[in-house]
Parts: sequence; structure tokens; C-alpha cells
Amino acid sequence: MAIQLSVAARNARLDAIETAAGTSAVLKIRTGAVPATCAAADTGTVIGTVNLPSDYMSVAAAGAKAKTGTWQETSADNAGTAAHFRLYASDGTTCHIQGTVTATGGGGDLTLDDVTVEAGQQITISGFTLTDGNA
Repeated sequence: MAIQLSVAARNARLDAIETAAGTSAVLKIRTGAVPATCAAADTGTVIGTVNLPSDYMSVAAAGAKAKTGTWQETSADNAGTAAHFRLYASDGTTCHIQGTVTATGGGGDLTLDDVTVEAGQQITISGFTLTDGNA
């Protein structure tokens, strides 16, 4: 039998992720493949850097936690095709979460209005939800 957690335990675990990353987290959208782990070196080119709102995720409920507020880069750092993201602590170097990027409806861990980005273009994150397993 697989380990199962209560909804309260799953919610607490999700809320702890946001606490670990802190209130001034930085999201970097990058080209290329996702690194093997958050501890691995960055890969790809940074397309956009988003300074997330101080309360950037909802309080976990029913084992899930979604983005809140506007997640947006007003002027993309570089041109390229967004393929993965890394969410860092406020230092911009300590990775706490990483995953794939697709256009809205594409099934990525984080979704954008458009994954093809030109330098200076606005980037809007349309969706991001963390869901805890072990239900």
C-alpha cells in the first residue's frame, strides 16, 4: 500500500514550500531542458525574470496551491522559446522549484500566454498550481 497523507498534512507541506522560498521569490523562465534537480546548475538562456508578489501563492486547500496576483515580466531579457522555469529565493540563485513551461492548455507545470518570446516583450504567466501527492 502506498503512503497516504491527510489533506491537512498535504496542505501544510505545500505551504512550507512557499515559506522556504520566502516572500521575495524570483521566477526565471529559461530555454532548454529542465536540469536534473533543483541542486543542479542552471541550464538554457534566461528569457524573463519575474519578481513575484510578496504573497505569490494561495493558502493550500484540498492538497493544492495556486498562483495569486499578477506574475508578469514587462520586458523580456532575451528572445527564445520558453521551455522551463526555476523559482528561486530572493537571492536569485537558490532554486526551490523547477518545471516545464508550455503555452496555456499545453500541460506544462507553468503556462504562459505565448512561449515564443522576443527581447523586450511582455511575458504573462497564465497558470501555475502545485498539487501534493500521497492522497
